[in-house]
Amino acid sequence: MEWLSQSLQPYKGFVGQVASYLTILQFFSGAFICREIQKKGSCKDISSVPFVGGVMIGLAFLKYGMMLKDEAMLTVNVFAIVLNVIYCIFYYIYATDKWNEFLKPLSVNIAIVAVLWGYCEWEDPELIEFRYGFIVTILMLLLLGNPLIGLKGMIEKKDASQIPFVLTLMGTLVTFSWLLYAIILMNNFMLVQNVIGFILCGVQLALIFIYPGQGKPPPINKKKKN
Repeated sequence: MEWLSQSLQPYKGFVGQVASYLTILQFFSGAFICREIQKKGSCKDISSVPFVGGVMIGLAFLKYGMMLKDEAMLTVNVFAIVLNVIYCIFYYIYATDKWNEFLKPLSVNIAIVAVLWGYCEWEDPELIEFRYGFIVTILMLLLLGNPLIGLKGMIEKKDASQIPFVLTLMGTLVTFSWLLYAIILMNNFMLVQNVIGFILCGVQLALIFIYPGQGKPPPINKKKKN
């Protein structure tokens, strides 16, 4: 790993910039889901988790940025929160069952954020930075892997169309770019989280191509008996 890090050192600035730009672009991928919702005229078969989860993760990392006093992290996450709030409003407008499709998952995510922010006030200041960062990383990975909850059903139906393609593609590119940056920095914490994130996104991307939603068996034509 060290030899790879040394080989990539001359490209450190470039890789960091690309990773940052891709992360910002990833925030706009929710617009494609909104466009799909608008075309369908409803939120049927489209989960609100990417949006409400995006708000939760944004607020969680915003607190982490405040803890580290990192202006770049604060700016990026304020931007992410604003965009995901807009997506949430859009989703709510088109939701048929507003409680189950949107308000219930939103309530759960707000509760999680409240617990996290409360934990920050309770934990030992010398331990909070690492422990909170670890907790938020786990939540981020759970959000990335959320579409895989229905993996068994996707394989049985040969249909992975419920996985948002643009969001997954951007997630794959973002985690890979930050993985390269982690290798350059030799940052094990960043390395582990992006290896797991890249694998989760990569599996989902593979499922989209293997089961694009066109693998349903053709209808059986029953012959009428005379």
